[in-house]
Amino acid sequence: MALGSTFAALRHRNYRIWAGAGFVSVIGTWMQVLGVNWYVLEQTRSATSMGLAVLLQALPTLLLSVWGGALADRLPAKPLLVAAQAVHALLAAGLAVVAVTGAGGLPAIYVIALVTGAVSAIEGPVSGRWSSTLVDPEDLGNALALGSLTNSAGRILGMSAGAVVVAAVGPALLFAVNAASFVAVVAALLAVRERERYRGGDAVVADPAVADGGIRAGFRYLLRQPVVLVALGLSFVLGSLGRNYQVTMAAMSDGPLGGGASGYGVLSTVFAVGTVLGALVAARRRELGYGMLVGAGLLASVLQIVAGLAPGTPSFAAVILPVAAAAVVIDTTVGARAQLDTDYAMRGRVLAALAVTGSVSAAVGAPLLGWLSEHAGPRQTLVLAGAVTAIATAAAGVALDGLRDRRLRHRVTRVLTAPVVRHPARRVAAMAARVARPATPAVAVVGLAPAVGVGLAPAIGPAAAPRPAGSPPPGPYLAGRRPGAGRLPSSRLVRAAHGCPGGGPARPRRRPRLAGAAPVDVPPSDYLP
Repeated sequence: MALGSTFAALRHRNYRIWAGAGFVSVIGTWMQVLGVNWYVLEQTRSATSMGLAVLLQALPTLLLSVWGGALADRLPAKPLLVAAQAVHALLAAGLAVVAVTGAGGLPAIYVIALVTGAVSAIEGPVSGRWSSTLVDPEDLGNALALGSLTNSAGRILGMSAGAVVVAAVGPALLFAVNAASFVAVVAALLAVRERERYRGGDAVVADPAVADGGIRAGFRYLLRQPVVLVALGLSFVLGSLGRNYQVTMAAMSDGPLGGGASGYGVLSTVFAVGTVLGALVAARRRELGYGMLVGAGLLASVLQIVAGLAPGTPSFAAVILPVAAAAVVIDTTVGARAQLDTDYAMRGRVLAALAVTGSVSAAVGAPLLGWLSEHAGPRQTLVLAGAVTAIATAAAGVALDGLRDRRLRHRVTRVLTAPVVRHPARRVAAMAARVARPATPAVAVVGLAPAVGVGLAPAIGPAAAPRPAGSPPPGPYLAGRRPGAGRLPSSRLVRAAHGCPGGGPARPRRRPRLAGAAPVDVPPSDYLP
């Protein structure tokens, strides 16, 4: 595919503005994440306290995302997004004040983290639904892939720059930079042209029985979408057991690989690079379908098993790279199908369900993989989790194929029942005969008549007998026949003319269908001039 197709969504002016502002905001967000973790760790010297700050920021997603989805489907998006960016900027500024003055201390950090998570939980579905109107439906998958690319690149840049800044001047500057980044988002929201937005509701009519409801209506709607439910279920399994590599990479580096903190840093960098490559792969795909989802899930599962058997850090990193790429392809495909295969009026609630699925998978999978790594071993954990996800992916593939009219089964059946070319030599000779047809076909046919037998023409009829309407001249017909079929079908007629047994009228033959003509049963006399 051409390189231009990789960035097809950027041809939309509104999306270019939004993507640029989003990249700036992502960099600031990851700077703040690093700053919060560093500040809490510096104040408490406790990894548990740092984990509590992360949990407080992620917990509202489980509780409030469904409300955010309902608001996204009911209220205008732009005012909500502008208000959310303003609140985010104030909260980031509050973190900077706490870091500089120490006012409020650690409890203030926890409260700000909780409020930030609540605002993000409501803002997420609104932003997802609104940003989907910046491109046409054909480029939506590409836009989501570029969003993953922006998030991955912004994460790498934000964490790298944040590590330098926090070591030099402390975390307060990181919070200030993040507060300023939301100004770019507000400016992008105001610069978007409403007349150039794409209204999904014009193309997809929502179910009137559920479109006007709230959260319960969203759940009822999802229950009527079995294909989306299977995709969400597969996303949960792959997210909980297949992509919690923050836990398994640390366990492998500290245990069997013996890489320590430096090895874990290398693996984290490789994983981040893999997410960028996965975003590029997803962006190059014109369409992200369920076949891509199942294929990426199987690839990630098999490679996870291989990762559990890797002997050292270099080989483990080599396997982690495509696993990270497959993870981004999976997330992008699920996000694209969740939006393209649902009614526009329910899109906010569907995106909220997707956000809840991701949060629950992380909350369930991380402790489970950590417990298994501690009691069974990191290698055994990777192999076991990879086997489970491979089985779940195969089962989901069969279920999706059944729900989608068994398309995969039909394709496999066509391949297995395709006719076998039994006579390749004849096929090649026939093709050559079609290319090199005789210059005077009538003469060629006349020359064949004496070779059949004397007295044949009077037994059949005069040579000038009229041909059926629409029949082709005999020369091209014989030239287009396969080798061996050009002999005149007259053996039975010859025997009948000479009084030999077994004679009689020859059976009509089906003339090969020509371009634009229907097959015609032609008597044997038409094979002669």
